[in-house]
Amino acid sequence: MTTPREDHGSAGADRTIATSADIGSIRFDDDGLVPVVAQDLESGTVLMVAWANREAVEQTLATGAVHFWSRSRGELWKKGETSGNTLALETLHADCDGDTLLALVRPAGPACHTGDATCFGAATRHGCDTDAAADALQRLDAVLASRADERPAGSYTTRLLDDENLRLKKLGEETAELVAALAKNDGPRALEEAADLVYHLLVALRAEEMGLDDLRSALEERAG
Repeated sequence: MTTPREDHGSAGADRTIATSADIGSIRFDDDGLVPVVAQDLESGTVLMVAWANREAVEQTLATGAVHFWSRSRGELWKKGETSGNTLALETLHADCDGDTLLALVRPAGPACHTGDATCFGAATRHGCDTDAAADALQRLDAVLASRADERPAGSYTTRLLDDENLRLKKLGEETAELVAALAKNDGPRALEEAADLVYHLLVALRAEEMGLDDLRSALEERAG
């Protein structure tokens, strides 16, 4: 039996969806779907909105990885199953009417298929101020994740991922070139070499099944 709408809005009601039993309080539409808003637990940024059916909600709760229902493909899909840009669920909540879900998540990589951190671009960032450098790193990390999954022939990144000796050799070379540019006080050249080094560093991390989010977490642990 669907919970009456007024009951969802009662003061102090617990709208957390944590068990299969709680799914009974969700008001799925006539197609058996409910919209899900994914929000970054740490930053508060709205990452994306997609649809879920009962099975998707059950899989999300059971695995801790956010699942959706693809209306275009007519199938269940785990966010990031191919790209690696998953959404780890922290808590799932229904709104006051029970017809929309809020998933508080920890994203692993950009949420959008374009490589942007969110499907809404700069609009959801605090102050609507785009951090171009962060966006560039996120897009690069998304491309590297894709290369690691697909290993396209002829790709330089694929060569690096497949050849540890080449990967480590290039990492060392780029480090030395950056040091040389800095020693000569050659700012423009140093920036170019730094960009090359960041690329090779992220490739090296990706070869170890790590990415930008893992690097960010390591830095956050050292903060303060």
